[in-house]
Amino acid sequence: MTNSISRFFMRRKNWAIPYALFMLVFVVVPLLLIVYFAFTNEEGAFTLANFQKFVQNPEALNTFLYSLGIAIITTVACLLLGYPAAYILSQKEFKAGKAMVVLFILPMWVNILIRTLATVALFDFLKLPLGEGALIFGMIYNFLPFMIYPIYNTLQKMDQSLIEAAQDLGANPFKVFTKVIFPLSMPGVTSGIIMVFMPTVSTFAIAELLTMNNIKLFGTTVQENIYNGMWNYGAALSLIMLLLIAITSIFGNDEQNVQNESGGVI
Repeated sequence: MTNSISRFFMRRKNWAIPYALFMLVFVVVPLLLIVYFAFTNEEGAFTLANFQKFVQNPEALNTFLYSLGIAIITTVACLLLGYPAAYILSQKEFKAGKAMVVLFILPMWVNILIRTLATVALFDFLKLPLGEGALIFGMIYNFLPFMIYPIYNTLQKMDQSLIEAAQDLGANPFKVFTKVIFPLSMPGVTSGIIMVFMPTVSTFAIAELLTMNNIKLFGTTVQENIYNGMWNYGAALSLIMLLLIAITSIFGNDEQNVQNESGGVI
């Protein structure tokens, strides 16, 4: 018996069993349940009525498109703010870079609801109205670190000899950045975009707190339907959101593969 247990633990592949069970119970089974409820009615019969209801419901479609718009604005703003910050922090001349990176990451250790409530308190203190502006500000504040860190990590690991070679060949700083640094940093940019876009398009708590429930995002629509017991329609909306996130991830992976195949330098 003891020898059997020892042989079991000596095989490396057996150590993956707990992780496989975890993925099965907490990832695969929930996804299968979402698919099942999305394509069935309350009696359990197969139907496409849940998706037809979404397409024929102007409010749901408008909420979906509005959520995409907010997610795109947030992602672009985080990229415009995050890339310069990551670039500056990655420079060897900036000696306090690592300490500043820790300061950027520290807010990620705090629960997102607490950070959002702090944003609400800040707007109340400054006597600024809660609404769309507060929503976009809160989104950027919450997800900016997710853009900075992957870009910073990529820039840190960049082969400096390529930059030196470009400089030796007479490239000015602008060309060095556009032809070498930026193309090589695209894997980090792609990761940052995915890490910001995916949670932004699916969140609902931030919108509820920063707009006093006056602005509804697609995540809120999903949450309301499930909370009200409309599991089938809510599952269909969740599946639509999951497909959108999956398409974004696949697109990001394809862009990164093309970047790697091209050698990263244009």
